[in-house]
Amino acid sequence: MEANGGSREVALEVIPFARLYKDGTLERLAGTAVTPAGLDPETGVFSIDTLIIPETGVSARLYRPSSAKTDQKLPLVIYFHGGGFFLSSTADPFYHQSLNKIVAEANIIVASVNYRLAPENRLPAAYEDCWGALQWVASQGVGGGGGGGGEGWLKDYADFGRLFLAGDSCGSNISHHLALRLKNSKLGQQLSVQGIAMINPYFWGKDPIGLEATDPDRKSLVDNWWVVVCPSDKGSDDPLINPFTDGSPSLEGLACDRVLVIVAEKDILRDRGKLYYEELVKSGWKGEAEILETKGEDHIFHIFNPNSENAKSLIKRLASFFNQAY
Repeated sequence: MEANGGSREVALEVIPFARLYKDGTLERLAGTAVTPAGLDPETGVFSIDTLIIPETGVSARLYRPSSAKTDQKLPLVIYFHGGGFFLSSTADPFYHQSLNKIVAEANIIVASVNYRLAPENRLPAAYEDCWGALQWVASQGVGGGGGGGGEGWLKDYADFGRLFLAGDSCGSNISHHLALRLKNSKLGQQLSVQGIAMINPYFWGKDPIGLEATDPDRKSLVDNWWVVVCPSDKGSDDPLINPFTDGSPSLEGLACDRVLVIVAEKDILRDRGKLYYEELVKSGWKGEAEILETKGEDHIFHIFNPNSENAKSLIKRLASFFNQAY
């Protein structure tokens, strides 16, 4: 296949999201729009962008309700957006709108991490960026200055004792790996993660299960795109994407007290999320796990259709999870 007047050959494409050329360049067809931070008039939520890792340009978009007060600290959620590790950003209008709604409903502080994307920065770059973001969060808890700037928001408004990780799709995958890495680490002694919210988590494997076996075309597509973002000779059985393959650490080491796994009935990733929940419960992990399946919906439906009744229900469930006393 050729594109751009025959100048470049297409190696792989997933319409309407992206097209990869044989010369290694990626043309993103979605997830490139940006919306500025600021006051959202619909929800009354404030947001601001702040650079957190100058060496790599990694930033975060911080959110707080307009009602937030410095003498009433709120739960802090570190959020990792989806996009298969190769699409989207914290400024994506879909994610910005979704997080405004979640912050307003849950009355929380959110730090949404703008990690680097593949294939320009192949894995494990995103994991390292998000680990660096956690280090930045820890520094805000122990020594970050207050005041009107974005960095001061965490110090001024966040309760570091009620810290959560959350993400959709590959953002859930990132949360999983960070929680494993926190166990027995110096950073894990500084940050205590109360819970992880995994929305339509992106895990995979070479051998198809559940819905994957009924849709070989989509199965093949996910297999191929994983190789694009992760330089591994293990393919879809790399421990980064398959938490139950040889070499994957036990889920018993997940450094948090609670996990909420949310899957969607029509999502090809559904059965991986269910398997994750089942294996977590059997692993010997001492926390509390819950699973929720949204009927009649596909992957990250709540991002693209945030005003649907199912999306509103999902957001309310997240709000309850973030505010539940453990």
